[in-house]
Amino acid sequence: MHFLSQDLEDYIEQHSEKEPAHLAALNKETYQKILLPRMLSGHFQGRVLSMLSKLIRPKNILEIGTYTGYSALCLCEGMQKDGQLHTIDIKEELVDFQRKHFDKSAWGAQIVQHLGEGVNIIPTIDLKFDLVFIDADKENYLNYFELIVPKMNTGGIILSDNVLWSGKVVEPLQEKDMSTKVLLEYNKRLADDPRVETVLLPIRDGLTVSRVL
Repeated sequence: MHFLSQDLEDYIEQHSEKEPAHLAALNKETYQKILLPRMLSGHFQGRVLSMLSKLIRPKNILEIGTYTGYSALCLCEGMQKDGQLHTIDIKEELVDFQRKHFDKSAWGAQIVQHLGEGVNIIPTIDLKFDLVFIDADKENYLNYFELIVPKMNTGGIILSDNVLWSGKVVEPLQEKDMSTKVLLEYNKRLADDPRVETVLLPIRDGLTVSRVL
């Protein structure tokens, strides 16, 4: 679902920071070679992630859901020089594709890839995070949140993608639609949880910014 007209979306991109050349190349190769390329963060959302990271200046970043690595590279743009980004994905067939593009960037040595289920991997990472981006299986969003909050530094930011879920969050809930059901619970949790303060931004498919108190 497009919440804005294509003309408005084009206008927004034209009046935002330009997409860096290495990300444009990654974008193009994803559309040429990888299934479901619409999962890519893309130009506008990528520039939003980059800007937020530059404002936060995180030392340690966690990303849940790597896909082809576009959002990871955007988040790295604001990372401190001695920082690390840990990114988790379940798709083994994408690991080499991700690494190729990571190593072409300025942050290749600072990006740590994890292959497997996020709920199993997150507890094994012995770090405190300043910035987390959740963009994986929606059914586990609540589980990810509970695993992440204790690992956040005070003032750290949790970004949650796809929280409007093509507008389904305001439509009658279908009985078998577990993704929408969990996202409804997740959005309520973020709004009500005293450990965070949250604003939901209508960027693409919905992006929540939660600050850990």
